Amino acid sequence: MRHRTFGTLALLAALSTGGAAHAQTNEQLKQMLDQALKTIDDLKGRVQALEAERDKAKAASPAAAPAPVVGWGAPVVSAGTRAEDAKTPDADKARLEIYGQVMLDTIYDFKRMNPDWQATLRPSQIPVNCPGDAGCGKDGAWVFSARQSSLGLRSFIPTSWGLVKTDLSFDLFGTDGSTSIHWLSIWAELGMFGVGQTYSNFMDIDVFPNTIDYWGPSGMVFVRNPQLRITPWAKDGMGLALTLEAPNSALDTGKLTEIAPDFGAGFTGWNRLPDLTGSFRYGADWGHVKAAGILRQVGWQNTLTPDGNPSGTKTGYGLNLTGTLKVFGKDQINAGFVWGKAIASYMNDGGVDLAPGPGLRAETVQSIGWLAYYNHVWADDWTSAIGFSQHLQDNTVGQTATAFKRGSYGNLNLLYTPWKNVLTGIEFVWGELEQYGGASATDYRLQFSTKVTF
Repeated sequence: MRHRTFGTLALLAALSTGGAAHAQTNEQLKQMLDQALKTIDDLKGRVQALEAERDKAKAASPAAAPAPVVGWGAPVVSAGTRAEDAKTPDADKARLEIYGQVMLDTIYDFKRMNPDWQATLRPSQIPVNCPGDAGCGKDGAWVFSARQSSLGLRSFIPTSWGLVKTDLSFDLFGTDGSTSIHWLSIWAELGMFGVGQTYSNFMDIDVFPNTIDYWGPSGMVFVRNPQLRITPWAKDGMGLALTLEAPNSALDTGKLTEIAPDFGAGFTGWNRLPDLTGSFRYGADWGHVKAAGILRQVGWQNTLTPDGNPSGTKTGYGLNLTGTLKVFGKDQINAGFVWGKAIASYMNDGGVDLAPGPGLRAETVQSIGWLAYYNHVWADDWTSAIGFSQHLQDNTVGQTATAFKRGSYGNLNLLYTPWKNVLTGIEFVWGELEQYGGASATDYRLQFSTKVTF
């Protein structure tokens, strides 16, 4: 509209000029009109060109981002890899998964337990000699605990060498009896290589029964430790793994401390070499079997002498055979047997690696452990587990009467899963500690738990 108005005004101006000059002819008026129309066409072209430039600039400019919406939503989380890193192709495909559980345990303990471990039943922590042992006192106690609650992060990062996987997780079962961070996995792997902290290669987490008590079977190999692992072969349900693991020497100075308390108190573990573990696992539709072995050096030293002597080392070794078997529909049997010398550091509960033998000289202590559990499925949302486990040590002559000899443990439960990520149920747990001198004590409890996973 603007170019038409401008042209009309120009025409009127030209006509007015012509009218005022009375001497102009019709031919002159016609020439002036043609000139005015030409001017109008030029102005129209210029306006159209300006409008075209404006539309082009508008199309090239990104649309303004909408204002963020404040409220609940599913956040998009990606792993912290740099797209410009030439060694990280497809960095936009890296991802981070958050997982965990919120769990409350409500326990009525009919007997007694070491207060630091009252939220679970460990046979080695049952007070036997009262007064004196931790946990002595009146029978019967209610325990409420949220210490099984946990949080974890898994990442998957594509690289030119393959997919890097990491796992970082913790629960709240501090070993001092508090509700504090207790690290579980601190693990990273790339192809056949793995580093960090995770389940020992000497153990088999797949035989852990379907129970809700935190600690679990006493006769099972169970430890998470720092390690370097290589899995050179894994195919068709079979796998071979070799690992160097953090060493630890659990000592019992026994009668040496009774004879010379100050001298005996100076003895500590001495670990010069990492533990070597290897395993072979075969899995199929019917279940799985795993054979694992360990070779280790355990040692002792005296920190109260200038040169650290007396000191020395012994060789430890062991074999762990475990497996699961599917029977009668969805039911399953979990079982395991472990034997070795100086392997108590890897057992789930109780015992020592080294203790005084004849002449109070250090000697490796033999351990035997086993577990057998039956997991039954009543319906899709109802299950039960029943089973028993023991850890036995062949005590040395230099140990005292209060040394751990045998820890027994058993469960029976009924669990209900109303939704996929919600579990609740009740469990009866029984345990017994027997000492080298023959004294023993039992503990038994009812535990009601509710777990929500995410």
